[in-house]
Amino acid sequence: MAESPRHITIQKNQPYPKLEKCTKCCNKFHCPFCATSVYKPSRRSKLEVHLKAHCRRAFVLGEYTTHRCGLRCRKALHFHCMYCEATILRRECFKNHLEVCKQRPHSESDTKMLPSPNTTVTSPTLANTAPAISTPKTVPTVKCTPSSTVTATAPTIINTSPSTTTSTLKDATLCEPTLNALPITDPPSNISSNRSRTRPIVKITCPKCHIIINKTNLQKHIERKHPDESVFGTDETFQLTTQCVDETNGIYAVIKVVKGNSFPVHVKYQTWGENRTVCESNECQVNINIAQKSGIPLYQCMHISAASMCKSLADQVSLKEDVLTEMVRGKWFSNKKKRQCLALQQLADSKHAPLSVQTSTDISSVQKFISVFEPSVSSYSTLGRVMVVYNAPLNTWTCPCTRFQHSCMHKYIAKWHLFQTLPELFSSPHSIPLSEEDSVSENNHVYPPRGLGLEYMVNYILQHKKIPAVLPEEMRLPSSHKDYPQSLCPHETVCQECPGDVPLSDPILITQKAKILTNWCIVEDVSTFCKQCPQCGIFYRYQEWKDRLHNFNDHVILDFPLCITLRHLLQVYTSVSRAVEYLQLVTGVEFPPPDTVLQAYLQFEALTDHEYKYSCPSCGDHPPVVIMGFHKHSDSLLSENDIEEPPENFKGEVNLETFWETLSKEIICQGLVTDDSQNPFTVPPNYHFWAPWIGKKTRHSDTVLNTEFEKVCPSKSAMEISEVAVTEERLAEELFRQKADVIRSLCNDCGVDSTGSRTDLLLRLANDVKSRENFGKICAKFWSASGGWGFIMCPCGIVYSLKCNLRAESPRDFADLLLSWQHMPNVIVYDFAQGLATHMNPKASEKMLISPFEGRLMEPTQDNIELAKRGQLKVSLPWLEEKMPMADPHGHPVTGSADHYILYQDSIRKDSEEDSLRKLTLVPQLDGKVSGETAEQLLAKLRENCCFLNMSLPSIHLFQMRNFIHHYNENKAQKVSTRLAQGCESSLMQTDVFEQAVSENPGETKNTDVIEDSILTSLEELSSP
Repeated sequence: MAESPRHITIQKNQPYPKLEKCTKCCNKFHCPFCATSVYKPSRRSKLEVHLKAHCRRAFVLGEYTTHRCGLRCRKALHFHCMYCEATILRRECFKNHLEVCKQRPHSESDTKMLPSPNTTVTSPTLANTAPAISTPKTVPTVKCTPSSTVTATAPTIINTSPSTTTSTLKDATLCEPTLNALPITDPPSNISSNRSRTRPIVKITCPKCHIIINKTNLQKHIERKHPDESVFGTDETFQLTTQCVDETNGIYAVIKVVKGNSFPVHVKYQTWGENRTVCESNECQVNINIAQKSGIPLYQCMHISAASMCKSLADQVSLKEDVLTEMVRGKWFSNKKKRQCLALQQLADSKHAPLSVQTSTDISSVQKFISVFEPSVSSYSTLGRVMVVYNAPLNTWTCPCTRFQHSCMHKYIAKWHLFQTLPELFSSPHSIPLSEEDSVSENNHVYPPRGLGLEYMVNYILQHKKIPAVLPEEMRLPSSHKDYPQSLCPHETVCQECPGDVPLSDPILITQKAKILTNWCIVEDVSTFCKQCPQCGIFYRYQEWKDRLHNFNDHVILDFPLCITLRHLLQVYTSVSRAVEYLQLVTGVEFPPPDTVLQAYLQFEALTDHEYKYSCPSCGDHPPVVIMGFHKHSDSLLSENDIEEPPENFKGEVNLETFWETLSKEIICQGLVTDDSQNPFTVPPNYHFWAPWIGKKTRHSDTVLNTEFEKVCPSKSAMEISEVAVTEERLAEELFRQKADVIRSLCNDCGVDSTGSRTDLLLRLANDVKSRENFGKICAKFWSASGGWGFIMCPCGIVYSLKCNLRAESPRDFADLLLSWQHMPNVIVYDFAQGLATHMNPKASEKMLISPFEGRLMEPTQDNIELAKRGQLKVSLPWLEEKMPMADPHGHPVTGSADHYILYQDSIRKDSEEDSLRKLTLVPQLDGKVSGETAEQLLAKLRENCCFLNMSLPSIHLFQMRNFIHHYNENKAQKVSTRLAQGCESSLMQTDVFEQAVSENPGETKNTDVIEDSILTSLEELSSP
């Protein structure tokens, strides 16, 4: 039989047919394997990229290459068989089909679409009407001979509508290029137009009785013929590694899955008692419940079946108290945690259960799995045990009861266990950096570099590869017609560090599989290169912002519009993980992990040349009135042992610029290292380096105050001790925000009855707060760890100072911020006014004193207090509206006054009668114009971001918060500037020496009344919710 033409997707000795420009419908190139509805005609270069994707997914058999067909033969993409008419969707099924089909005897009906080379073939014709019974036409029998010329017409399928009307479309002649098929020597037979497609039948041997059976029937065969035997016990391929961790209670550790990255799950398998077989996997529990409802009470999941044949018993280790004491001396634990660990050990012994067992299931050589005893039953410990995972290379601990990077009792027990059994894990360093004597050039083509070479590279990128804060419009807006380069090579030709013009090496290939992430698609198969100086050994990588691309780690490159999109999404409380999920749904392609995308975006922000001005166009660099607020984390980020103690000679002064620059270097370096242990710029939490952020023109110098270390061992005066910052009302308010589980646990700690509803528990705790001992316990529960964020803002809502507290909130934190300002504000709105005044005055200089009357508006006499209570007292501060003609010594540059008052909202309840002289409503210039709701609006925004900010590492959390507040300030400042410009008609807006907005009419003197009225109007609009 002569060789016959095949389908266009089946190519012989070539990847795809010759490309020709279309002359019928357009002037572009069509994909020969896809319809125009699947792939639109495009230019040749773009089509070649598309055809390369076809080739990667094609199936090769000998000299034939079968591509996926998108010509709408079927609704989904499919493969055409070269031996019959079958079309297969999945690649694996197509492979199995070819193995069976090429050995099957083919009748002449199989060759009706494979005539001789000079045969005219017409495609199937479908008339799409209402659903009805299809009536196929029969085709006359045709005998195919090598010399015969045959015209074969494909079957025409006509769908008859309910009205018995029929419609037929004209036969269309296939115009695809023809290919030579393998010779077919089968005798001819009649061609049947109603022939159905036959799927290949795959046979397999039963592992129990060794009979040959269809693969699809194997599972049902085992259930019927071998119900009491487990297939997992005889075939090593299906064997799940199992080990008994608690012989007394029948608890086993079973690998969850056979292939891939797996971890053990706990399984209970006993021959007595209730609930004899239980699997803690949620999927297995659902399947068991469905089986019981379906009348199959003896159903067992694969984990229980594997546990029934377990022959391995884990080694039981008795943890010693001496080892725990040694860990306390090494500051791995505190004495409090030691007592809790010993108490849990006694509880485990009383229940005849091992405290901790390390499973030796040989899942991974780098991960250690420790099964830890848990007395209470919960969603993460249904069988009374929890599996803790330790990753040695990454030095990370994972426990299902808590979030990543959070401490828990199970992690402490696992550390105790490994410290006793494998002490070398706690003594060997994770990485050894290069010393200064080591030459970077000795690392011949070691990229990315390590040690000094890595530091040089990060410093060079930060100094010379800054991205402008304001990008051109064409770089910010996304475009689906953008052409992206396929190779990214650094533009440097000579070394920037060596003296003279030292030429760099030829481009060194890093990878050919880099990806460019955009809003519309992912550009794959991008090649990235680097260059190296032959003299000093410094590497240079591609980092050119003018191409509107940001190179993260030479494998993931972000498009600028995508970075801008992520920035805007974060401003509306959308996490990067949700943004990545949205992009995957829109584009239909898989993006890198959300953590990688987040790190890439933060690196983009670290390289962006933000000024971080933190200043208001209306209030200037030195606002006379400020509002102070505090945002407490929903969860504590740090435990008691995570913070490094300061040196003995530390006086509470830190360099602000050095800290934030190091933090930016840590973010940039994340794209050049595989884990944080290799990052030389890592910023651990400590008291002597962490610094707040204050605007450059607002602070007096780069050296600012941070005296949080005194909270650990405070040296308070008698007056400071008498001022209690945390009142019973404030503590009760914090209690009402907590969930029922937290309140119940707190009741147990304080010896209060923990039964009843949430309201009952709150009432009992409220009565118990009167006890000074329990008052301290409850305070420690909420304020012992990370204190959250303190901020100072102007009445317009723009933040001027920002500080992350490592410990409990205190007036000390706000005093440090205010004493670091160049000019102290005249009016400070703060809820705990007396505590702030008492704390600041002993430390403040003459120009920073809180006076007169310790920040009260009037002298605290009994008459003034009574007048203030009745609302009959008003204290005018005219210098808030117009600067004093004769400024006081050390007076504020905007008002000229040297008075400093600390006031609070009238809605804040105060116990002291003298505090009635601190009400904001007593000042006519501030009443109704300055509101604490401005701070509440910012707090509401920060609470929306807690869901993903609290999951970050401390340094990442700091960087994200400062960047978030910066963009928040920029948006707010833009609104303030717009309102000021609208309020000053026919005026020119300018700024004075203090960056405060003023208006000036041409040819006239400055009119301050207009601008002051405009500012007050803006304040009222911004303060309203």
